[in-house]
Amino acid sequence: MSTSSEIATPSGKNASTENFPVGSALIRADLRPHVHAFYRFARMGDDIADNPTLAPDEKVARLDLMEAALLDPMREDIPAASDLRRSLAATHVTPVNSTELLIAFRMDATKQRYASWDELMTYCRYSAAPVGRQLLDLHGEPAAARGPSDALCAALQVINHLQDCGVDYLEMDRVYVPQDHLSAAGADTRHLSGKAASAGLRKCLNDLLDKTEVLMVEARRLPGQLKDFRLRAESATIVRLADKMIAQLRRHDPLAERVKPSKLFFATALIEGVLWSLVAKKR
Repeated sequence: MSTSSEIATPSGKNASTENFPVGSALIRADLRPHVHAFYRFARMGDDIADNPTLAPDEKVARLDLMEAALLDPMREDIPAASDLRRSLAATHVTPVNSTELLIAFRMDATKQRYASWDELMTYCRYSAAPVGRQLLDLHGEPAAARGPSDALCAALQVINHLQDCGVDYLEMDRVYVPQDHLSAAGADTRHLSGKAASAGLRKCLNDLLDKTEVLMVEARRLPGQLKDFRLRAESATIVRLADKMIAQLRRHDPLAERVKPSKLFFATALIEGVLWSLVAKKR
């Protein structure tokens, strides 16, 4: 039986290196360990899927072992899986969000291109939406919040893809920018290897940001749907961060520079988010 040390491929990334908060101090203290358990499981799967030294079938095999260890109450060989299993049992949350994340990681292991926006949204349904749904389930939030949560998570995923579009192509030959959008703008995949965005690629990125703005219209409904004040403040802060990142990506070229939120950027979004959350439930 393979052990965690045999299948893990740690990248060195952790919650503190993410662009958006992961189990921040805004989350209730009693739930934070459960958020972190979910994150550790997701981080392990993501690192396997992104490892450049593994063949696609080996990545899928390791992800399958993670799922087996998560679902088997007798397995203790992969701590990230067994810890999450105990967390799910303690919080009475089903493993479906966790296993759906693994679907996305298997896609990452085997799929290098996305033909259309709809195809990318299908990927986001498994790579991003389960994260928001896990938070909703942990807090016992209503099912009505899922739609806005899914929209916010998809928007965050697209923002990350656009931030890293050049790096993903050069380092992993992975392109999340839809091929039909590239073609419609008079660009192609090769444009992602440049030191600066071509006119066609810039138009393509702006078109994708326009579609992300549409997602944000639905996402901005999320804070007002939530009962838990702390989660409401967290979600409002993330909405503000997403809005700010979209504006940054319109002004800056992700091929020429790393478009990343600064500490001041985070602080401003936090203040705006907390203030918004105070009135969101009254609307």
